[in-house]
Amino acid sequence: QVQLVESGGGLVRAGDSLRLSCAASGGTFSNYRMAWFRQAPGKEREFVAVISWDGVITNYAASVKGRFTISRDNAKNTVYLQMNSLKPEDTAVYYCAGARYSGTYYRENAYDYWGRGTQVTVSS
Repeated sequence: QVQLVESGGGLVRAGDSLRLSCAASGGTFSNYRMAWFRQAPGKEREFVAVISWDGVITNYAASVKGRFTISRDNAKNTVYLQMNSLKPEDTAVYYCAGARYSGTYYRENAYDYWGRGTQVTVSS
């Protein structure tokens, strides 16, 4: 019943910025831990960023820390990922995920709901 829909991906050059959005419906968004994962061709899906239900706590993968910022607007049932200083190695499909309960935040199996993904391509 819970649906997550990502948007905002596209083709950019190295050093540019993108802002991804994930709109949630059909559940109690304000109670969910929300995260972003990404998957490049031929590679495993990897953790990018997570945010607590109230937006107070955030954590990031070392590869994106200082460049990406996760945020949420519970009134709009939306989570965001601001991506700055993009690098070619950031090229991937980016997925939004939601968790009803606490768990190991950087593992896929901690999340109950997933979006279909949005493509981000960074050219050099």
